[in-house]
Amino acid sequence: MMKKTSLGVVSALALTVGTSAFADGHTSLTIAIVNNGHMINMQTVAEAYTEETGVELNWVSLEEGVLREQVTSDTATGGGQYDIINIGMQEAPIWGAAGWIEPLEFDADYDVEDILPAMRAGLSHDGTLYAAPFYGESSMVMYRGDLADAAGVTIADNDSWDNVVAAAAAMHDPDNGVYGACLRGKPGWGDNGAFITTIANSFGAAWLDADMKPQLDSPEWNAAVTMYVDLLSKYGPPGSEGNSFNEILALYNEDKCGLWIDATIAASFLENENVRYAQSPNAGNPVGANWLWAWAMAIPAGSPNAEAAQDFIAWATSKEYVQAVGNHPDFGWGSVPTGQRASTYAIPEFQAVAGFAEAEMAAIDSAAPEATDLKPYVGVQFVAIPEFPEIGSAFGQEMAAALSGSKTVEEALAAAQSAADAILQEAGYY
Repeated sequence: MMKKTSLGVVSALALTVGTSAFADGHTSLTIAIVNNGHMINMQTVAEAYTEETGVELNWVSLEEGVLREQVTSDTATGGGQYDIINIGMQEAPIWGAAGWIEPLEFDADYDVEDILPAMRAGLSHDGTLYAAPFYGESSMVMYRGDLADAAGVTIADNDSWDNVVAAAAAMHDPDNGVYGACLRGKPGWGDNGAFITTIANSFGAAWLDADMKPQLDSPEWNAAVTMYVDLLSKYGPPGSEGNSFNEILALYNEDKCGLWIDATIAASFLENENVRYAQSPNAGNPVGANWLWAWAMAIPAGSPNAEAAQDFIAWATSKEYVQAVGNHPDFGWGSVPTGQRASTYAIPEFQAVAGFAEAEMAAIDSAAPEATDLKPYVGVQFVAIPEFPEIGSAFGQEMAAALSGSKTVEEALAAAQSAADAILQEAGYY
């Protein structure tokens, strides 16, 4: 196990970092990050880290599907391309147990107990933390209150899908460039697969039964995917099968979306002052209707710069980093990473600008990753088994085909069921 990080003080921004071993400027870290807003902001904020410590930071910023593929391949094979990687709750416990990533251990000043319990648990294996959350999230409804009012509709917390579809229909005005619903359609287990799974959960569907056999040919999956395809086909923007988080964020900030159901972290970047929030809709089963995720930072096993990497992670996921973003002239308190530390929500400056904070915490607190009778496995929008990324990727491709119209819902689900069955049989589950 690596040493506990020793934290020094970066006077300019009052950031805690470890500097003693790396102040000679000869250490260089290559960091693979997802190309979401908070990660992009970190590159600017971290300029002070390099200035103070002499540690050179080389950033590799990738779209999330590409990031997952490249990081998985490099880490599994011991490729050594990266010193720090962005991973999440699906990978961290499994990779930690497999010895692919280093365990993390921090000094008392880091205050690991301040990390939200759901995030600590999801990034640990057998009580050992293997990745530190840069930000955490659930999912929720974000909708244009002005359009809803003009259309005479409302969206309540945990509303029915029928009511949400009706609200999207009422706000849909393509002649004026407004689409009723903007939702993920881009193929990938963490893209359309994640969102569609939360819908399916709410319909009472599950990926696997208690014998680990896939259930994608069930009536519940059919009902969920049919509703999703109809909703986006009728009231979504053209080309929805190519839209992920960043594409929809751009559409929303161009005032082209009536409602968006996606990661709570998106609220940090919404520019329309009329945005309102509601807890995720469901079709009778609220358990699993909203996901749980963290984009976290981990160290591939065997990295020659493991101690320098841990020091950087300690800084980038600290309370002091939140302060640095909040006080940064380019960003401010509305742009701090959220969903990772309880203390963030007690900062007065953050409370003053974060109208989404209460809804975000309610979503995180209500997420249910534990196994249940209906969902006999760990994970909300994923299944916590090593084979799931392969299964989920195949599923995502089929769902994009159904959304584009190149396959029927029945054909797409049948193909996904067949793929999942083959993968699990080959892995020896049954």
